[in-house]
Amino acid sequence: MTETGTRPATRTGTDVTVAIGRAQAHYVRCIDDDRLEEWPDFFTETCHYRITTADNHRRGLPAGLMWADTRGMLTDRVSALREANIYERQSYRHIIGQPAILRESDTESPTGGGIEVESETPFLVVRITGDGPMDLFASGRYLDRYLIDGPTALLRSRVVVCDSSETDTLLALPL
Repeated sequence: MTETGTRPATRTGTDVTVAIGRAQAHYVRCIDDDRLEEWPDFFTETCHYRITTADNHRRGLPAGLMWADTRGMLTDRVSALREANIYERQSYRHIIGQPAILRESDTESPTGGGIEVESETPFLVVRITGDGPMDLFASGRYLDRYLIDGPTALLRSRVVVCDSSETDTLLALPL
């Protein structure tokens, strides 16, 4: 980090904070705009996605409220939401903070060399049910590992750590 707190460009010429911020903005718009079929495209083919509570995370318990380890499993989740599951009509509005970059390292990517970046980003999610009632649905942080290959940032891992140990049974959509 420089004295001003900005992160210099990486060897690929991409500012990792900008790349991750852009990827996260598109990620939450996809969910908030109900374009769930596009959601798996934010992940690498082999990936990890889990929603857990702060207490489980603190205790190192691997169980999650939602769990997947391939893009295909994420696609199946969306198919189940659209075709099989019955739940009250709802939508989300995400508010995300600035990502904190925790670690960067060179890694292999489909085009040769890439950068793996670990980051942490705070979030709030407001849930809107039916045609109007809304409530603060979730707060927490995204613990992410991104593969940055040029201007593209894909999630290798996203662990959604919810602050509360109580989760509404209407957790249907991804966070």
